Amino acid sequence: MNKMLAVLGFCTLLSFSSSTKAQVLDSMMDVYANRYPQEKIHIQFDKGAYNKGETIWYKAYLMTGIDLSFISKNFYVDWYDASGTLLMHSVAPLFQATASGSFEVPTNYSGKTLQLRAYTRWMLNFDTVFLYQRSIPVIQPQVKANIILPKTQVYLFPEGGNLVEGLNSRVAFKATDQFGNPVYIKGAIKNNHQALVDSFLTEHDGMGSFSVEPKAGETYQINWLDENGQTGTTALPAALPNGATLSVQPASDKAIVFVERTAKDDPLYKTMYLMAQMNQQLVYKSRINFSAKTSVVADLPTTELPTGILQITLFNANWQPVAERIVFVNNENYIFNPRISTPLVNLDKRGKNTIEFFVSDTAFANMSIAVTDADVPVDDKHSIYSDFLLSDDIKGKVHNPAYYFSSDADSVTHHLDLVMMTNGWRRYNWSDLAAQKVPNIKFPPETNYLKIEGKVYGSNYTGGESSFLNVIVQGKDSSKQFLLLPVHKDGSFEQDGVFFYDTVKLFYMLNGKRSGNSGAVVSFSNGLFNLQPRYVNISSSLTNWTDSMALRRMQYFMEEQERLRKLMASATLQEVTVRAKVKSALQVLDEKYATGLFSGGDSYGFDVMDDPRANGALDVFTYLQGQVAGLQINYGGGTPTLTWRGSTPDLYLDESPAQPDMIQSLPITDIAYIKVFRPPFFGSMGGGSGGA
Repeated sequence: MNKMLAVLGFCTLLSFSSSTKAQVLDSMMDVYANRYPQEKIHIQFDKGAYNKGETIWYKAYLMTGIDLSFISKNFYVDWYDASGTLLMHSVAPLFQATASGSFEVPTNYSGKTLQLRAYTRWMLNFDTVFLYQRSIPVIQPQVKANIILPKTQVYLFPEGGNLVEGLNSRVAFKATDQFGNPVYIKGAIKNNHQALVDSFLTEHDGMGSFSVEPKAGETYQINWLDENGQTGTTALPAALPNGATLSVQPASDKAIVFVERTAKDDPLYKTMYLMAQMNQQLVYKSRINFSAKTSVVADLPTTELPTGILQITLFNANWQPVAERIVFVNNENYIFNPRISTPLVNLDKRGKNTIEFFVSDTAFANMSIAVTDADVPVDDKHSIYSDFLLSDDIKGKVHNPAYYFSSDADSVTHHLDLVMMTNGWRRYNWSDLAAQKVPNIKFPPETNYLKIEGKVYGSNYTGGESSFLNVIVQGKDSSKQFLLLPVHKDGSFEQDGVFFYDTVKLFYMLNGKRSGNSGAVVSFSNGLFNLQPRYVNISSSLTNWTDSMALRRMQYFMEEQERLRKLMASATLQEVTVRAKVKSALQVLDEKYATGLFSGGDSYGFDVMDDPRANGALDVFTYLQGQVAGLQINYGGGTPTLTWRGSTPDLYLDESPAQPDMIQSLPITDIAYIKVFRPPFFGSMGGGSGGA
């Protein structure tokens, strides 16, 4: 009786422990999804290749899962030459999860590619293989190329991760050269007795698969022959003596899952668990009872899932991962088709053409359009679909990823499944989740676009509670802004909510005892992240420009540009300097729209009609948010409230007093000019202590 009670107590404890581990994994997945979302990047370039001296224009888009990403404020791009030496570190502000910028290819650049590395500060907390990287071809004069003999490498991937003795498994393979380009191979599988097991050949882009049932005491290898006549041998991973395998067959509306275990009486494999997740969200979990059987087939419905990568993991009775497989779910719910019309077509030189895009009013659209030479093809190997739904979520190079979204044919679906089997997906480390270990956040998300920060130091600096730094910020258009920055006891100071493009000049003076601060030195910084390496190891998987017709056309243009440059240099007259005072665009707007006390003054001006940031603003207040230092805009209760230096600014519409709800209701497209007066504004009743 006591033995029975002891066994019953052990079983209850085992069940309770297993249930607790399952709850830990569930809760930790929620923690990762809510606290550590993963950002993904797509960049559209205006062309597929560039000449020396040309400007690379781009627009970037950011997402987390299936949603726009509003985690980050700034978008960083590091530009490297073909050898991995840093050429430029650039930053652009993110509005509505998009950023845009440019890079000018140096006129003396000698490399055949430029390497781009893009990221946000938040993304650096996680695996750096998921940072956006792209190789951009640069057209060079035709020179005799060094012939590099290809070297084929073959990689083997058992489905689920491991081979198990006595269980039939599918093994995928991937053959590439030293540059990551696919290589066609064929060959045979043999055991350690050199007995033929099966044969195989490449199905698509160097990938294929074969089946094998490992036997106890046997090892296996593949003998292959590539398209260049080279031969080689690659060993299969050693099979486990005991365990379980996971096989998945994608279908149009479901994923068919086949789980099989060895017949050995092992309690770890008599109860197993199956878990599926997508975009850091748990979508399926089930318990498998293997006490009376050794295999099971299950259907996972996928029709209600978004398009993307589904990760299926098999756990043993102790919730330890045994096998894992990723499959691609393509419900095509990412597509919308805008209508395009050309109401004005003019084929004359520099003639005006009008192209209109019509998007359904139920679709949120933030688009970028590139108009380029039609005879020079753009990069069709990558797309916004392939980046967000495929390349950004798996490790390793995917050759021509846009192909997998070109058709819904069965052959394309099968080829995409080969990609799933030959590339890793490891955003989750199950051991870390089971141990309730979270990522080490070294780089918290940015809450400001820019800020003015720094430190006062020096042998004579005395500091103190009443120390302030007077700062005048002067923009390139000669606009000025005055800031009064408190200096802390350690000499540090900062001003949040600053925003400007290009560069500004700072003029400063330290308040306090002049005798004690005469030797003080002040350092300034803009608060931007600046941790890019000066040199990186560039992947050998470079983009090859293989369109010979386009290559010759671009080389012709490059040679013509160089000829004209030399001609202009030889015919240019001596430089003549003409000086004149030109009114800035804001000065012209101020003269047009402001009169009396509303003209001139200590103020900010915003040219709303020509500001691209206005396109993503919901109203005037969201447009101004973060652009005026010290101005606080809160949305509690629906109607915004404004605070500046402890007082409420006055609002005017066409120089007449107005209420916040009236201003909020105005479409941003109906507004030409916004002017913000720093406190005090003498045009207001009571002195305008909160500005206007």
